[in-house]
Amino acid sequence: MANENSKRVLEDSLRDAGVIWKSEYPYFVHPLSDGIPRMEPQVLRAVRDLIVDSVQWDRVDLMVGPEAMALPLLAVLGEAVNKPWVVIRKRPYGLASETEAQASTGYSESALYINDVMPGERLLVIDDVISTGGTLESLLTALTERGSVLEDVVAVIEKGDGRERLHRRYPGWPLRSLVRIEIIDGRVQVCS
Repeated sequence: MANENSKRVLEDSLRDAGVIWKSEYPYFVHPLSDGIPRMEPQVLRAVRDLIVDSVQWDRVDLMVGPEAMALPLLAVLGEAVNKPWVVIRKRPYGLASETEAQASTGYSESALYINDVMPGERLLVIDDVISTGGTLESLLTALTERGSVLEDVVAVIEKGDGRERLHRRYPGWPLRSLVRIEIIDGRVQVCS
């Protein structure tokens, strides 16, 4: 019952999301993906509860996710399950163990910098949205090349075919999402 309520809260928040266009790319604006408009606490709690209830926590050593929007998710999850977390940054720090991963999304190109993730660590990777899959593909490839073990990969929101494309290309990656959406006629539609 709690998961059904949490799922409804997340889905209802997405139905109210605005849509803008970046070149030819429809982009929804939601507090989980953009930090605007303001985040209502029940939405963050709903996402936390859905993830907490669906992960095998005894198999996770460390949680990671790309900045910026993985930050609130990692913070509430870390507090809820008492697990450490590391943010994958968009700028280099020059630490000895730093790894760079080039990321390409539907509307931009960037670099991600991985620090303080050790070979053999079992990871839960959290991301706010998977659309094209470009960011996650770069990140997960770099993590596995470092010797990390992908125990679970959760994108809160799935839009587009990126998750399916990655499943076909990397069938061993445990990639899933909490909710799938499409943008139809300039509005967010939640898919069942």
